[in-house]
Amino acid sequence: MIRAERDRWLALALLLAVLGLLYLLVLHPLFVAPLRETDAHIRELQERDARLRGLLAQRPQVEQRLAALDAQGGAGFLAEPTAELAAAALIQQLERVVGDASAGSRGCAIVNRTPLGDDAQGGRYRKVTVQVRLRCGNAETLAVLHALESARPWLFVDALNITAQRYFAVPGSAQPQEGGLDVGFNLSGYLRPAAGGAP
Repeated sequence: MIRAERDRWLALALLLAVLGLLYLLVLHPLFVAPLRETDAHIRELQERDARLRGLLAQRPQVEQRLAALDAQGGAGFLAEPTAELAAAALIQQLERVVGDASAGSRGCAIVNRTPLGDDAQGGRYRKVTVQVRLRCGNAETLAVLHALESARPWLFVDALNITAQRYFAVPGSAQPQEGGLDVGFNLSGYLRPAAGGAP
């Protein structure tokens, strides 16, 4: 009797082991795993849907902002009609900003300013770039960069390279000044797109 009861428990354990193995080998890979993948994909699509609905909810504000920018008449673009005139205007603005940042050109001077050629840019927006090199003190450098990037039309400073100098000579000054920075960067702006231009 004890042996039969023990065999019954052993058979039950063996049946549970076979059922567990059957689940792991057949049911899980064929049914459970694909359902979990589908559930994860559904969750991902629901999150994407929520993001897109959020963006669509912002549409009135975006359209309102675009209308306000259109009403300004493209104030963020350079006013000049050609790249050459725009480069000259960029250089004049740079000279004005450097002059404002450094009274009497004592703390900051333009060493070099070179318009960079138009590399056959395609697209609707043409970029006008001037390569600039300055020698300035710390405060003047900060003032110049801030004035350029916060100006209207919108100007962009990129490829910024700043090197500390022990002494630097300011043109028109008899004595070299201590400290200072050798600052190189590209100053860029965009021409107003032509009406009916390529998108």
